Amino acid sequence: MRFFRLRPPKIGLALGSGAARGLAHIGVLDALSEAAIPIDMIAGTSMGAVIGACFAKEGDIATVEEIALKTNRRQLARLLDLNLASLRKGLIYGQRIEKLLYSLIGDVEFKDLKIPFATVATDASTGEEVVIRDGSVIEAVRASISIPAIFVPVKVQGKFLVDGGIINPVPVDVLKGMGAKFIIAVNVLCEPQKRKPISLSQKGEVPEAPNIFNTLIQAIYIMEYEIIKSRILKADIIINPDVSHIQAFEFYRGEEAILEGYKATRNILPKLQGLIGKR
Repeated sequence: MRFFRLRPPKIGLALGSGAARGLAHIGVLDALSEAAIPIDMIAGTSMGAVIGACFAKEGDIATVEEIALKTNRRQLARLLDLNLASLRKGLIYGQRIEKLLYSLIGDVEFKDLKIPFATVATDASTGEEVVIRDGSVIEAVRASISIPAIFVPVKVQGKFLVDGGIINPVPVDVLKGMGAKFIIAVNVLCEPQKRKPISLSQKGEVPEAPNIFNTLIQAIYIMEYEIIKSRILKADIIINPDVSHIQAFEFYRGEEAILEGYKATRNILPKLQGLIGKR
């Protein structure tokens, strides 16, 4: 289409937090790439930081998509290196996940990325937002995904950092600071009332209470959703993949999440293309 040959405004893509639900970001990027929507810069939080960094490296998401489609329960369990020596710092140390990140992204710094990228973390001591745009990409992403109490905090630039989602789940404002003139925001967190319900057993009995991981994550996501409701309105267009049926740690459901991200983006493409063409 003609308006793609005329350079559109600087387009920023904000990818939000959401653990396994964040795999939907892969489908979003697939659909945007197919439609030749140029992405000039990316800001990501938590799982959005992982997917964003992978795409920012070369402008391609194929490698991480392949891994997401092949991940099963057993492979997922192998990534959880329990921090039994010092549980008061976090349940999971995160070294195995860091190795996975190295295999996906490589030992690169922000300046080496093809697409300008920023990630968000939270200062564990002060609660302040920390936007990282230089230094080691792996270190920054590892900090952004460090869910409090589950992962050991990461020391970056003299600060101990945890998950950026608790303060800025979908970093739209970060993109504005980077110079974006048109912002696409992707939110994979649903309203708490729409989350996957607890199913009854065949006898009609309520099953056991959710495990500690899902309980903590759900509490964090309720808080994050309240933050998202106001901040995300600053975006020019919002993509909301319906991944409410996927639990936080169900990374083995990558195919479903990716498909939902792809469908949600395809559905909104006519509006997106029209808005970009008017700029």
